[in-house]
Amino acid sequence: MRVLFAGTPAIAVPSLEVLGRQEGITLAGVLTNPDKPRGRKGENRPSEVCEAAQRILRLYKERGRETFPILKPEKPDAAVREEVNNLKPDLLVSFAYGHIFGPKFMALFPLGGINIHPSLLPKYRGPSPLQAAIINRDRETGISIQKLAREMDSGDILAVEYLQLTGTETAESLSEVVSQKAALMLPSALEKTSKGEQGIPQDHGKASFCSIITRDDGLIDWEKQSAAEIEARIRAFTPWPLCRTIHNGRELFILKAALFDEKSSQGVPGQVLGTDKSGILIQTGKGILAAAELQYQAKKALFWRDFLNGARDFTGSKLG
Repeated sequence: MRVLFAGTPAIAVPSLEVLGRQEGITLAGVLTNPDKPRGRKGENRPSEVCEAAQRILRLYKERGRETFPILKPEKPDAAVREEVNNLKPDLLVSFAYGHIFGPKFMALFPLGGINIHPSLLPKYRGPSPLQAAIINRDRETGISIQKLAREMDSGDILAVEYLQLTGTETAESLSEVVSQKAALMLPSALEKTSKGEQGIPQDHGKASFCSIITRDDGLIDWEKQSAAEIEARIRAFTPWPLCRTIHNGRELFILKAALFDEKSSQGVPGQVLGTDKSGILIQTGKGILAAAELQYQAKKALFWRDFLNGARDFTGSKLG
């Protein structure tokens, strides 16, 4: 079976690697986003999926195996459809590619397509399901492998894996778990697809949706948001866009925090109340947050005690 893999970030890499070594699977090609500025220097670099595909290609060449192209278009347009058609793929496997596939594109695959989605569909259809589960402080999430359908994340379910949440996960740590477990699920879903097995239809009436995350989502609203909500958002927005506020005109990131008190009110929202063994205590719209790791823009991230050594005026100030 000839497979075209479409994906971009690191979460999709283990699934691509599974396809690269799966018996009976030939990688017809890899579709990913164009090179973009990454890292502190902002240099143009290929996506994590592209880098993984390059490693697989080197291994294939060493072993004399058939190689494949890496396609990096801005979007899967008519020119890309022609390239893909020439590759004669049987199946599309997609994981966090970042673009929606239209009917003309999907018509190129005799076996259709499957998509790996990190939620328990139909819950959290859309581009940010991991963050949504953390922000909503869910006790459980999961991974769904679905057949690609015309409507986003609405296809029949081929496989499901349930994941219990502890309330300490960040988007980064949860993504690492999902990436490994999704790769383990993929061979079974491929076998079902090759046999023409039908998935289980979703209950569309129970569908919920999540949206694209922007940098502005990381701005803390000390008055409107509770301590529990801010703590969850800090975890959900690690490693991007991070949660931030303003202190004396300077942008300040709060990288790690804990819920100190869920209901108490000892000052105005945004006021730095003092310290506790768990961190710097900050009043919110409801409850008190304990900030454990902080970072001024363009400065080093610091443990709260070290941060206070360089910010003597912090206690008693008002953030935001």
